Amino acid sequence: MFRPKLPTMPQPTGLVAPPAVVIEPTTVTPGTPATPSVPVARAPVVASSRPTVQLTPGTALALVGGGTAVVLVVGAVLVSMLLAVAVTAASVAVCAVVLRSLLASGAKRR
Repeated sequence: MFRPKLPTMPQPTGLVAPPAVVIEPTTVTPGTPATPSVPVARAPVVASSRPTVQLTPGTALALVGGGTAVVLVVGAVLVSMLLAVAVTAASVAVCAVVLRSLLASGAKRR
């Protein structure tokens, strides 16, 4: 009653046939590469192809300025988060000292 019942593997139904195509291994013989006798012409540039990006000094300066701005903003956010954690830790420490002194002075009065 408490033993699990394991499912039985179903048997295949219908005819089971071996694969129709048998691939046999072949040997690979290295050959010499053929050199083209006629020079290959470059494909003409079509208007629908992707344009190439040209970096002018102005765009390079804009990219450097944008990257610098991103680094400064991320740095300011991280520093402010670190400062918030430090202020919170200091306030918790001050609260712990005050509570300790209150509990110690209460124990002396009794």
